[in-house]
Amino acid sequence: MATLFVVATPIGNLEDLTLRALRTLKEVSFILCEDTRVTQKLLSRYEVKVPTISYHQHASEKTKEYVFELLSQGKSLALVTDAGTPGVSDPGNELIDYLLERKPSLSIVPIPGASAVSAIASIAGLPMDKFLFLGYPPHKKGRKKFFEEVAQSARPVIFYESPYRILKSLQELKTINYQLQTVVGRELTKKFETVYRGAIDQVLEMLQKDKVKGEFVVVVGRP
Repeated sequence: MATLFVVATPIGNLEDLTLRALRTLKEVSFILCEDTRVTQKLLSRYEVKVPTISYHQHASEKTKEYVFELLSQGKSLALVTDAGTPGVSDPGNELIDYLLERKPSLSIVPIPGASAVSAIASIAGLPMDKFLFLGYPPHKKGRKKFFEEVAQSARPVIFYESPYRILKSLQELKTINYQLQTVVGRELTKKFETVYRGAIDQVLEMLQKDKVKGEFVVVVGRP
């Protein structure tokens, strides 16, 4: 069988694509994309002509079977997400599990690069030698338990949040522990990149005064 390359792509700034990632994208037979329209912008920027296949969280069993068939035919594939590293808060890990069940010896190679988690950790200014990453908070069921875990953690916690729920999430955290130190990154690596720092009530105030747009990554730690 051929190789599945798990390729990290930029989280915003297209110049953050590594040389190895670019070479890999040009050499594979197909590129599996979370959203082909989003990935096509990156591919066009670097004149990558490789055909794409849609693979996302709602991908059917038939799509997974097709991916396995391509690999069985000796065709190497690249798996990318809309932004960042596949397998982190997206269905890439499900595909890998599916493929390994059918072929445990399958060659799966990571092509590391951009990640919102490592980006925010690198500038947090908190002791990040040990931290907890929790992905996106639940929308409904388990939400209170999620934020209790965040607020009570002895280690800094990183989680993602959308512009539609960022204020609500921070307010819920504040009611559990108002002393939490918070670092919030908005639109990291993009034109309007903004980093908010301070006690959770201070960060809330800054966000309420600003335009709440774009994707957010949050670091929460004890003083």
